This record gives sequence, structure tokens and C-alpha cells, in this order.
Amino acid sequence: MIRNRDIIVVGLQPWDIKIGSNCKNMAQELSQYNRVLYVNRALDRISAIRSSDDEMVLTRKASLRGDTNDLKPVSASLWTLDPRTVLESINWIPVPSIFDRINLVNNKRLAREINQAAKRLGFNDALLFIDNDFFRAQYLPELLEGVKETIYYIRDNLTSQPYFKKHGVRLEPLLMQKATMVAANSAYLAAYGAKYNKASFDIGQGCDFGWTKEEYPPFKDFKSPVIGYVGALIKSRLNISLLEQIAKQRPEWTLILVGPEDEAFRNSSLHQLKNVHFMGARHGGELPSWLSTFDVCINPQELNEMTIGNYPRKIDEYLALGKPVVATDTVAMQIFAPYVYLCKTADDYIINIDTALQEGDNTELQEARKAFAFSHTWEQCIALMGAYLEQTQNVEA
Repeated sequence: MIRNRDIIVVGLQPWDIKIGSNCKNMAQELSQYNRVLYVNRALDRISAIRSSDDEMVLTRKASLRGDTNDLKPVSASLWTLDPRTVLESINWIPVPSIFDRINLVNNKRLAREINQAAKRLGFNDALLFIDNDFFRAQYLPELLEGVKETIYYIRDNLTSQPYFKKHGVRLEPLLMQKATMVAANSAYLAAYGAKYNKASFDIGQGCDFGWTKEEYPPFKDFKSPVIGYVGALIKSRLNISLLEQIAKQRPEWTLILVGPEDEAFRNSSLHQLKNVHFMGARHGGELPSWLSTFDVCINPQELNEMTIGNYPRKIDEYLALGKPVVATDTVAMQIFAPYVYLCKTADDYIINIDTALQEGDNTELQEARKAFAFSHTWEQCIALMGAYLEQTQNVEA
């Protein structure tokens, strides 16, 4: 267990992000027994210009001007920091040596802000927790004053994506090597980390299930059976062709997709199919009602370098209501095999959705799914991370 520590959390997701965040959840859990400084993503120059009307950009600019406090309390033991600096946008630079030189300048700017905030809070012998940010945090283990250990947390194989691949393939391993340990939310990503740091561990995935304590009425405006998905509709993560095949082969099914769409989804032929309904981005408070509406929940992942080891939090959310789930078979999904219908093809999806619909109100299956989902808590993840950190420290000693 990690207790009575000062912890600095840096990563890609700011505190005011509108979607679910592992980093935020872990920071909140850590703050139960530790003091935590959560560093929001510093404003970069291109975002300041191109996304000048974005709510989060406006918040960072207000802090830069001194209109708002840069250090804000969330609770008695948790603070957020809006770094009062602007970082150079450098990912376009093709030459590694030039990129590294300017990236060091960026890291120094960020480290200066964090060090000042840590002093104001009286932090000592801090633990640095880095969430998947191998650019802005590359040199922080050396630049942050009083940092004793570093945990690098990996929840996505970001280097499989074009933006991160250019320099990330080189830089992520370097940061892993510096870290005291690497924590991952799937066995696949832990194995990847172990290539560069022997102290790499799968700490599992947590989920917040407080919302399951209440009953939420389903939306009744849809013809049964209803097959549903909740989450961002992004081509790099979801198989559009698979969804089209399901909808076309079973026109009597109602397919509901809840979440914001990228351009590929907006331009897909799914919008021309009468039994497919796009509900757009919805407030998180609606999630339980949408899940209650679905007869079967699906996760039609695209199979690629990003998704093969990705732990989909939505599966736990589906199972927490006892819903039958049909999902694409990936390495990370193997732990769900006893509770989820796993598929490799569109035909597998059709067959398994049919089977799931025939289950009816199978109480035994529903309770087994719920129990499995509820075993995935943030408390358990943090406890495992703490145990592995202690184990690593003992080996080094």
C-alpha cells in the first residue's frame, strides 16, 4: 500500500477532461492516504492558437494571465496545478537531436512550475506518477526536486498512432528505463514494458460502480431487440464495416450508438441504415439509462496495434448491470472470456448476439457478470501498484 507519501501526477489528461480518466481515478484513490498534486497538461503554442475557443484552453490562458489561481484544492489532500507556462509545439520536427533539445527546454519550463507548486505545498521525497506522457515528462525524473521514485503508467499503446510514433517509439522505452517501475492496466502492455524495465507489472483496471446502487429507467423509444454501444466512435478503435454488416444482416435489430463521432463515422453508410441510431455525445449521468435500454451490449473493436492490448473500461460497465456482452476477441479481452461472448468475425457477432438474446432473464449469468465486474476496483489497482513498488524497492536495496 502507498501511504503517507507526497505524490506528483503528470499525464496527458487534464483534471477538467470531459471523458472518463484512469489518471484522475487513480489520483483520487491515492489521495485517500497521501497528498497528491495533479498537474494539468500545460498549454502548447499551437493549441493556444488553433483551439483558442476551447474551454480547457481558455481555462489555461486565464491562469497564465493570473486571472485564476494556478493551484486549486480538490479536497484536503488533492490539488490541481495549471502550469503558468507555454510549451513549444515540436512534434513536427523530424531530426531527433533537435527535437530532444527543444523538448528538454519544454520539460524545464514544466518542471519549474511543478517545483514551485511542490514547495508551496511543502512536498518532500515525492513519488512521481507519469501517465503515458513520454514527451512532456521525459526529463521530469531528473528535473523535479526531491523525487525519489518514478512510476510510469501505461494504459494505451500510443506509439502505434502516427502522431506519437514519430518520436514515441524512441522516447517511451527511454522513460520506462528511467522509471523505478512500470505499471500497466493489461498483461499485454505489461509484457511490452518488461522489454525495457524488468520491474513491469499488470495492476489491472479499476472502475467506479457507485452509479449501480440506484435504478435507472431505460429509454423506451426504440424497437426491441436493442443492441447498443456507448463510447467514442473513432475509426482507429471501432470496426465500421463490422457494424454495417450487423445492421444489414439483422434489419429487425435496433442498433444504438451513443457517443461523439469522428469524421469517418460521420461519413459512413451507417447513417443511411434505418435501424441504426446515432445518439451523439451524452452527459455521463445518462450512461446507466442507456445501458438499461440495451438488450445486448457490444464492443466492436478494430483489431490493430492500439486495441490489441487495450483494456476497455466499458466492458466492466456493461457487466456491472448484468448485461450480456458481445465483443471482439483481443489479447486483453481474454480475462473476460468466461463472462463475455468473444468474436473474430461478423458472423461470430451475429451468432453470439442471437445467443445472448435467447438467454432471457438468466439471473445466474447476470449475478456472475456483476460479481466479476465489481472485483475491478481502483482500490485494488492502487494496492497492487503499491505492493509491486515495495517489492521493487526491496530488490534494489
